[in-house]
Amino acid sequence: MSSQPQSRILIIGAGAIGSFYGAALQAGGADVAVVCRSDHDVIHASGYEIESKSLGNRNFRPSQVLRDVTDYQGDQPDYLIVSVKVVEGTDRAGLIRDAVGPKTVIVLIENGVEIESEIAEAYPRNALISALAFVQVARIAPGKVRHYAFGDLSFGNYPAGLSERTRMLAALLEAGGIKCSLTEDVVTARWQKCLWNAVFNPISVLGGVLDTGHILGTEEGELFVRRAMQEICAVAAATGHPLRAEVIDQFIEGTRKAPPYKTSMALDYENGRPMETEVILGNAVRAGRREGVAIPSLESLYGLMKMVERKRMPRP
Repeated sequence: MSSQPQSRILIIGAGAIGSFYGAALQAGGADVAVVCRSDHDVIHASGYEIESKSLGNRNFRPSQVLRDVTDYQGDQPDYLIVSVKVVEGTDRAGLIRDAVGPKTVIVLIENGVEIESEIAEAYPRNALISALAFVQVARIAPGKVRHYAFGDLSFGNYPAGLSERTRMLAALLEAGGIKCSLTEDVVTARWQKCLWNAVFNPISVLGGVLDTGHILGTEEGELFVRRAMQEICAVAAATGHPLRAEVIDQFIEGTRKAPPYKTSMALDYENGRPMETEVILGNAVRAGRREGVAIPSLESLYGLMKMVERKRMPRP
């Protein structure tokens, strides 16, 4: 029997993504608590029902189900996982303040590029792990989550490196069935994910909730995707994080081979939820402007997305 104490993990934003990885961490041997508001009563009564063909169906019953971080009982968590959507007006640093202890490692499982500095500046003495989820998972009813495909996590310490605590988190996830890819250059990994997200997500919304099959279904559609992806590569290189030349072909072919699906931003748009326009696309556009990179396709997508968002705003 291991003499290591059980890792205490608190997940803030335990929706589809947070609960999926929370279930894996619990299966790997961790004590996992969650903060959730919308489904609190259901989760408190019966936990999460997670459907997964690849990992098997799981009933994830967190050790604590909380409405607010201030309700967390016991010592402060070893790992604080933040899995909230990064939309305008969200004060992530303030959201987690009451749960961060001197030895708490903060873990961001969130979309976008250049999203870490807000947390790193607010908690300079805490280790920060930046993580990228490659997964298709959705909340299909209160307390019910369906895992469709993939599930890997790629992560490392921000701004660079790998600590022992990071390796320990990976071991817990691996024990729970999640394949982890550790990287000492997580910022480059974020730009690589941005290569897909910043292009397919806005196109899917602007095209009237297009799925990936429709986006790549015409020659002109694929040409536009390539041009926008080339601009992301140019911005990434200008920030000091060049991407491999062949990655554009790999992403396009991989997307073409997968069953057509709607992007996360398209689903948010379709269901009237706030979209992560700024962190997925806006931050890339601002980085391009800051570095003096020509990004006409990205600026067009961004400008059109802001028009769509304004149309959905309540009128004064």
